[in-house]
Amino acid sequence: MIGALRGEVVLASPEGAIVVDVGGVGYAVQTTPRVAAQLAATTGEVRLVVHTHVREDAIVLYGFTEGADRRAFEQLLSAHGVGPALALAVLSTLSGPELAAAVEREDLEQLCTVPGVGRKTAQRLILDLKGRLEQPAVAAPKAPEAVHQEAALVLASLGFTAAEVADGLEDLDPSLPVEEAVRVALKALVRR
Repeated sequence: MIGALRGEVVLASPEGAIVVDVGGVGYAVQTTPRVAAQLAATTGEVRLVVHTHVREDAIVLYGFTEGADRRAFEQLLSAHGVGPALALAVLSTLSGPELAAAVEREDLEQLCTVPGVGRKTAQRLILDLKGRLEQPAVAAPKAPEAVHQEAALVLASLGFTAAEVADGLEDLDPSLPVEEAVRVALKALVRR
């Protein structure tokens, strides 16, 4: 089984399909649109934690930048009636920690914001997953690379190319919060 990939993203679609080149071999990986956009804006090597899903007719890799999201994906798969497509749809709308919080609060409304999840499915998710999902740490500071990746994603969503994003974030202070990092990068890009 493939548990992680480290390489360069050579293709990323807005729907969440990416190709990661690992030593000259391109691995097709399904992920959320948010992660695909984040990876498309990243230059250089990336690391993904992977869930390998084996079916009778296919082997499909599902990739995540955070171990918590992969664990949430795998917990979703253990819920009654949830397959990989629905699990990925849930994590496209809610992050792993947001999902855990919604399940613990029994927040049907938030779970129903996921395309394909109605009240009955939301109730089933709560029943099957309550107490089993990883709870987020309270007020944990973001790692510098996470801040850098989030700032890159924001800049890419504003229409900057990957090269411009890399230039804007080149001399970034890693201790800045995301909002300040984006502000500093925008000022740097305007000056160039």
